[in-house]
Amino acid sequence: MRWLVTGGCGFVGSNLVRRALARGAPARGPVHVTNLDALTYAGNAENLADVADSPSYRFVHADVCDEAAVRDAMEGVEVVLHLAAESHVDRSHLHPEDFLRTNVLGTRVLLDEARRAKVRRFVLVSTDEVYGSLGPTGRFTEASPLAPSSPYSASKAGADLLALAWHRTFGMDVVVTRASNNYGPCQFPEKLIPLFVTNALEGEPLPVYGDGQQVRDWLHVEDHCDGILAAADLGRAGEVYNLGGDCEKTNLEITRRILSALGKPETLVRHVVDRPGHDRRYALDSAKAHRDLGWRPRVPFEEGLPRTIAWYRANEGWWRRVKSGEYRRYYQAQYGDRLKAHEKAL
Repeated sequence: MRWLVTGGCGFVGSNLVRRALARGAPARGPVHVTNLDALTYAGNAENLADVADSPSYRFVHADVCDEAAVRDAMEGVEVVLHLAAESHVDRSHLHPEDFLRTNVLGTRVLLDEARRAKVRRFVLVSTDEVYGSLGPTGRFTEASPLAPSSPYSASKAGADLLALAWHRTFGMDVVVTRASNNYGPCQFPEKLIPLFVTNALEGEPLPVYGDGQQVRDWLHVEDHCDGILAAADLGRAGEVYNLGGDCEKTNLEITRRILSALGKPETLVRHVVDRPGHDRRYALDSAKAHRDLGWRPRVPFEEGLPRTIAWYRANEGWWRRVKSGEYRRYYQAQYGDRLKAHEKAL
């Protein structure tokens, strides 16, 4: 069985490619994976070095907006798992045009080429951020209205709606998954957990937005990948499935857990000016995925966070290579003035 994974050199994508190759397709035998990735700053071919020589794996270096390259990669494909996206909220404030291009226009290209190639199923991997911000109680269901707060989440909501429209208009077999915050190995260190782990290891400040009481629902990347594969196997065409971790934590609690695990002082915490439009709380109701897909998260946070921290400690060369060059310039632009303002206020 032939699958196309877009963005397979990224954090979730690389974990998904490896998991798909190891698991295969139930009742359909081994899986051959074509990975189409543009290798932007967060895409790292090193993430899949262990499968690079596998006869069941093929890498295509291309942009999802390149129609000819997508058409070539789509030949013979039965299932598309679309993960390629610009994905960081802060970067979407700086360059929203990049997010619209990749997340919306790129999704349109993939949908059209998948339709032309008559693929059996198209799975769009989305995010809980399309729902916007929750109050102190309740959870988002698949029927909750979309109310994105950032250029990133708005572009993802646009991709979701495009995919569902292709199902309704053209009869394509489309499934959408929306996951809560992921963590685990190979995550680019601009997101909270890898950023704070690697900063703490270097003795650098941990920039906590606002009061740090924003609540996120945490899901280990292995559980997320299993949910995507379950949706590919068992999901109903035209449906959306929430994949939540049932693990709500404030950003400040996560920060303190990281510092404690690494034996670092809380004096490294820096409360900086909050990001514009920062959603206060996310939480997903995943009952539909539990019922229809037989999926549940299996990695408890008390196990997953120490495993993640251990991975970054053991792979210092990996994160030091990615925390250089363009990343340093971005980090200074994003946090430099905020950290200076904090120091001035003390």
